[in-house]
Amino acid sequence: MSVVENLIKIKQELPQDVTLVAVSKTKPNELILEAYQSGQRIFGENKIQEMSQKYQDLPKDIQWHMIGHVQRNKVKYIANYVSLIHGVDSFRLLKEINKQAKANNRVISCLLQVFIAREDTKFGLDKQELLDILNSQEFKDLKNIQIKGLMGMASFTSDTNQVKKEFEFLKNLYDQVKSQIPTSDTINLDTLSMGMSNDYHLAIECGSNMVRIGSSIFGNRNY
Repeated sequence: MSVVENLIKIKQELPQDVTLVAVSKTKPNELILEAYQSGQRIFGENKIQEMSQKYQDLPKDIQWHMIGHVQRNKVKYIANYVSLIHGVDSFRLLKEINKQAKANNRVISCLLQVFIAREDTKFGLDKQELLDILNSQEFKDLKNIQIKGLMGMASFTSDTNQVKKEFEFLKNLYDQVKSQIPTSDTINLDTLSMGMSNDYHLAIECGSNMVRIGSSIFGNRNY
């Protein structure tokens, strides 16, 4: 099936309130344009250099989501255009995003990444670190970021019970934060980003309202 056919099929399956991030990492501009021409506007990349090149080359109404691990010294390269940074996994990174957003006279939307998997290769905050950040005065003083929600990556396993537990843990944490932390200029939760090509149906069942889908749209990755 073509990119467009894949996209149409996936969008028909997704509930109205679920946002689709088309993960275009390693994919050529031609395929991204096919998706764009069929109406997709949100694309996810995991490498800053690649995303910045695509930002230069492709239509300017695309919303670019940074879904990979972000190094602090690279934030300056995306601060003028990035729509949402998914993988914020430390307060130091958050401060750097705030600094670079201020330099570009912007407020940058972010998701805090929570460690939910049973895998050392994944990044993220634990529950206590997350709550400590959100309750700190230093966080409340940041004026050029806005936390829009939480993001997590489940274990890469065929054990659906394990994956379901991880998604449910993140959904419960999201609900807890939403009920305990007041909305402000710095935090306004409306996004729970979990679920990829292999587990997005389960993620949506568990309460996800943003899914990151790559191979089911564009085919397997090119390296």
